[in-house]
Amino acid sequence: MEILHVSAECYPVAKAGGLGDVVGALPKYQNQLGHIAKVVMPMYRTKFLYENDFDIAHKGSFGMGPYWFNYTIIKERTNKLGFDLYLVDINGLLDREAVYGYYDDAERFTAFQIAVVDWVSKWNHKPDTVHVHDHHTGLIPFMMQYCYAYQHLAAIPTVLTIHNAQYQGWMGWDKALYLPEWNSWEWGKLDWNNNINPLASAVKCALKVTTVSQSYLEEMRTSANGLESLFEYEKGKCTGILNGIDAAVWDPAVDTYIDHNFSVENVDEGKLVSKQLLCEQFNLDAEKPLFVFIGRLVHEKAADLLPQVINDAVYHMQGTMNFLILGSGEPGVEWELENMKTPLAGYYNSKIGYNEKLSHLMYAGADFLLMPSRVEPCGLNQMYAMRYGTIPIVRNTGGLRDTVIDYGEPGGYGIVFNDAKVWDITYSIHRAMELYGKTKRLHKIRTTIMKIDNSWETSAAKYINLYSSLGK
Repeated sequence: MEILHVSAECYPVAKAGGLGDVVGALPKYQNQLGHIAKVVMPMYRTKFLYENDFDIAHKGSFGMGPYWFNYTIIKERTNKLGFDLYLVDINGLLDREAVYGYYDDAERFTAFQIAVVDWVSKWNHKPDTVHVHDHHTGLIPFMMQYCYAYQHLAAIPTVLTIHNAQYQGWMGWDKALYLPEWNSWEWGKLDWNNNINPLASAVKCALKVTTVSQSYLEEMRTSANGLESLFEYEKGKCTGILNGIDAAVWDPAVDTYIDHNFSVENVDEGKLVSKQLLCEQFNLDAEKPLFVFIGRLVHEKAADLLPQVINDAVYHMQGTMNFLILGSGEPGVEWELENMKTPLAGYYNSKIGYNEKLSHLMYAGADFLLMPSRVEPCGLNQMYAMRYGTIPIVRNTGGLRDTVIDYGEPGGYGIVFNDAKVWDITYSIHRAMELYGKTKRLHKIRTTIMKIDNSWETSAAKYINLYSSLGK
């Protein structure tokens, strides 16, 4: 079976969040199952691009409204990621360093999608499945079925995976002229609330829709940023498949990002060495429990609550713990977190931005990971943390609900709370402090979570089974 994954992100080429991690791992595991999985994404000007060798796979051109673009598809030469990687270059649109955040993102990703469909239309054979990810690729199922030049692709099954339904790629109808000539009788396949909505279009047009956890699939029928009724209507084609993690990358026994590797057998000693390195670097006390947050500093992650949570915890628990934050996002949250450094020196520190090496060290050295998310479709950070013996403190939502059981429950190993509120998060920190003082139980939980199998093998096989069902 040949699967073409189309995505805006793919680790380690370009990553802004969990989407990149998923697309960087799932195809590799599908190939290991004996299939041919490929990835095509924009050719951003990233470090990966300049440090690797590529061959030209295709050249083409297309019109987009009043504009005409030439595009080039290049292929990574050595298959170093475990799958064929193709990059789409469109001068003036995709030749940027960052993945998102430009004023013309609608034009950038529309052009990317047109180039991909145009390229596939020129193949001598056809893939068995085209698997699109999130709204940045959501117009592809529509174009394959209703754009006249590409209707010969309509028989190819398409699958949409929704990694986060909060972002939908809305465009005004004035941008409809960007699409290749299409059957105007089918305008309803593009429309949602009088806008072109690429995510809604993909839900309508894809043969199957998956979300990255079963709980998130259920939540979207009541909370999906305006698409609730669509998910209720299309529930028959939707299924939840929990994300996995790349166990070869996230393994403290061989992780090249940390200086002192460890395993289940020496987890306490191994974590302490990484913790001491972190505390030395950020002026914290390695004798105290270390709580970390790693991720985007945005509303859906409840990052806006962190300043008050940290201040309250340090004050009410008399500075008996440390906090370390790594991430970037909303400027106001960044400003608050940065300005806490001086008054909370010795108890708290932060690093605004993202650093892959530092994130691995934090997973290895932390005692607890905070994930108070308001919305969390799957969540990978809690899985990374558990792989390194770091106990997750999570809100009972989405994929967090599916992957973490409170240690107060039979067989439990994490700390789970219900409300994204300051008081509920600080109470959970208090529970963590109590657990930290119970050395034997802490050790047992650490060894338990390190043995949990959250790798991609099971999930990759579920996707293959889903693809296989499409031709029946």
